[in-house]
Amino acid sequence: MPRSLFARTALTLALAFIVFQAAAFGVVYRTLIVPVAERSADDLAGLIVLSAQTWVELPPQTRAAFEQELARRHGLRLTTVNVGATADAPRFAFRTEIEAALSRRVGESVVLRGVPGKAAAWLDIPLGGHDLGVGFFPGRYAVKPPLAAIAVVAMGTFLSLLTALFLVRRLTVPLARAARAARQVGAGELPEPLPETGPAELAELARRFNTMATEVRNLLDNRTTLLAGISHDLRTPMTRLQLNLEMLRDEPNQARIDRSLCDLAEMNTLISGYLELARTTRAEPATRFDLAALLNEIAAGAGLAWPGAAPCEVEAGRLAVRQIVSNLIENAQRYGGAAPVELALECDDRVVRVSVRDSGPGIPEDQLDKVFRPFYRLEASRSLATGGTGLGLAIVRQLAETNGWKVTLANRPTGGIEAVLEIRRGLP
Repeated sequence: MPRSLFARTALTLALAFIVFQAAAFGVVYRTLIVPVAERSADDLAGLIVLSAQTWVELPPQTRAAFEQELARRHGLRLTTVNVGATADAPRFAFRTEIEAALSRRVGESVVLRGVPGKAAAWLDIPLGGHDLGVGFFPGRYAVKPPLAAIAVVAMGTFLSLLTALFLVRRLTVPLARAARAARQVGAGELPEPLPETGPAELAELARRFNTMATEVRNLLDNRTTLLAGISHDLRTPMTRLQLNLEMLRDEPNQARIDRSLCDLAEMNTLISGYLELARTTRAEPATRFDLAALLNEIAAGAGLAWPGAAPCEVEAGRLAVRQIVSNLIENAQRYGGAAPVELALECDDRVVRVSVRDSGPGIPEDQLDKVFRPFYRLEASRSLATGGTGLGLAIVRQLAETNGWKVTLANRPTGGIEAVLEIRRGLP
C-alpha cells in the first residue's frame, strides 16, 4: 500500500473509476449493444432470405445484374457455384445472434462456414431446387466490444489520475506547509503564518494552526520568563536568609530569626505565585452558578462595601472567575490609594461584565497592555510590600484567555483604572 496521500488517493480513485466503468459498460452492453445487435442480426437475416427469394424469382438473364447490385450496395454474394466453404467461419462479435436469426428465417439450423484465407462467411439456402450460397463480410456488421471496454476503462483510469493529481495537490501542498511549520513549532521557533486561503476546511485549519503556534510561543515565553523570575526573585531572600543563618552561628538573635522567617514567607509567596501562573494553562470545567452571589462572597472577603446585584446565572469556571476578580480587587486596593474600590456587575443575554474600579494614579496608555506581562511592574522596586510579585495581572490575563474570556484595563476620566472581565454567553 503506498504511503503518500497522493498515491493512495490516486489508487483509490483509479480503482473506483475502473469498477464504475466496468459496471457501466456491462449495463450498456446488456441493455443497448446486445438488443441492437440482435435487431441488426435479424435485419441481416431478413435481407439475406429476401435477396435469395428474389434471386430465385428473377428471370435468369437478370440475375447477374441483381447479384452485382447486392454486392455493391449490401456486400452480399449470391451464387450457385460451390465456393469451397468447408471450414468454420471466422470468429466475430455477435456471430451467435446472426446464426440464430438466420436459423429462424430459414427454418433449420444454420452454421456459418468460411473459405480458408478469406474473410467472408457463407451459408447455403435451398430454394426453388437450387442450393443457393450466400456470403457476406462480418466486418461490415461486427462491433468490437472488448476494444471499446479497454478504451473506456483506460480513459477512466487516466481521468482518475488527473483528478487525483488536481485534488490531492490542493490538499497536500497546504498540509506539507503545515507539517513544516509544526516541526518549527516543535523546535521552539515561531514559523511564518500559514496562508488562510483555499477551501473552508483548509483555511480554518491554517487559522487554528496560526493561533496554536502563537499560543505555544507565548507559553514558551511565559515559561522562560517564569524560570528567569524564579532565579532572580528568589536569589535575594535566599541570600539574606543564608547571611542571617551564618550570623546566628555566632550569636543567636530573635530579630535575625524573625527576618529569616520573613524571608521564608516571601519565598513561599513567590513560589505560590509561580505555581499559580503555571496552573493557568488549562481551562476549568464550566459549571452553572450565580455570579452575583459569588461577587458577594469575594467583596465580603476583600472588605468591600458592595450593595450587591440582581441574580446573574452564568456557565463558567467558578474558581477561575473568583481568582480573576480577587486578583483585580487586590491590585486595585494596592495601587488605588485611600479611596474605596468599586465593584460593578452588568448582566445581559450576550455578555456578562464584571468591573473593578479604583481612584489611583492610573497607568500610562502605552503601558496598559505591558502590565499583563509576567514580572512587569510599574513600581521600580522589587519589594513585595510595594510592588508585589509582578504576577497578579499575568495570572488574570492567562486565566481569562485559557477560559475564552477577555480582560481589559482602561484609564477612567475621573482618575484611576477600570478593569473589566467579559464573559460571553449564549441566549438562555
